[in-house]
Amino acid sequence: MKRISIGSWAYSIGPYASNPVDWDTVCATLKSYKFQGVELGGFKPHPNPDDLATKESRQELVAKMKTYNLEFSGLAANLWGEKLINTDDTSKYVQEFIKNADFCVDLGIKTIRVDTVQPPTIFNEVDPKTAFKRVVSTWKKCAKAAADRGLNVTWEFEPGFAFNKPSDVFRILDAIPDKNFGVLYDTCHAQMVGVIGARQNGKKETLAGGQIEFIHRLNGRINHLHLIDSDNTCHKAADGSDETSAHPPFGDGVIDFDGLIPTLAKLKLPHDWWTIDLCFWADAWPVTKRCKEAIDKLNKKYCGGAVKAKAKVKKK
Repeated sequence: MKRISIGSWAYSIGPYASNPVDWDTVCATLKSYKFQGVELGGFKPHPNPDDLATKESRQELVAKMKTYNLEFSGLAANLWGEKLINTDDTSKYVQEFIKNADFCVDLGIKTIRVDTVQPPTIFNEVDPKTAFKRVVSTWKKCAKAAADRGLNVTWEFEPGFAFNKPSDVFRILDAIPDKNFGVLYDTCHAQMVGVIGARQNGKKETLAGGQIEFIHRLNGRINHLHLIDSDNTCHKAADGSDETSAHPPFGDGVIDFDGLIPTLAKLKLPHDWWTIDLCFWADAWPVTKRCKEAIDKLNKKYCGGAVKAKAKVKKK
């Protein structure tokens, strides 16, 4: 039985950037749909380490979450304003990571997400070997800081960021063997990276065995899951170019979840969360309930049924 959460960023960036759904509305609605948690996009207008700079303000947020019977399944740290690949000095990136890691500790969050920040076109400026060394050395520092705080670091690989080939994922994992460092397996991104080979530089690289092969080869290093469909396309940037994976609702894409979920359900993860990701989907808010119903069916079919939230509120 898995607990179900959803990424709050779907309601605050992309199509929702100019008209975000406020935090209390998000939480109240997720409670009504019987979610057990929310995965926090730690940036404005939702709760973030800058707006909640004191332990007291963070404790207030924890208390409020209990009234909604919701827990945090993870944090998507706001690191996109930092440089990772195109600088020799990544100390500011590490400092920002640590700030977010401390935020996780105060909120009781155990998993913090990272990505490679720069798009795959960065290799026009920085050679791949130098880029690789910078990413690995920086993330080793982050993994150590996270371990000191009892946190897991999860790397979300995707076509919109550098190192988006299956072999890139394997190489970086081999270079960072830390037990608390792993990958976030997003079924949509895995489709675009391992099956379609979207936005890859040079020769396109895919896996003959598709996502099942990808999962097997990553077994033991997957430490977080995002579940959502894929229509084999990328979300479009403002200029019409491909950006990163589109995240269509369950049933609006091509992924055979009945073929995929049994393999995913066997993974040994450090937690029991399944997180829905509707990032950049224009109708994310109205399709949220439908996605919850779809994932509940998969949960019941392959994991023994839905679970109740652990957080309980005493009735007055």
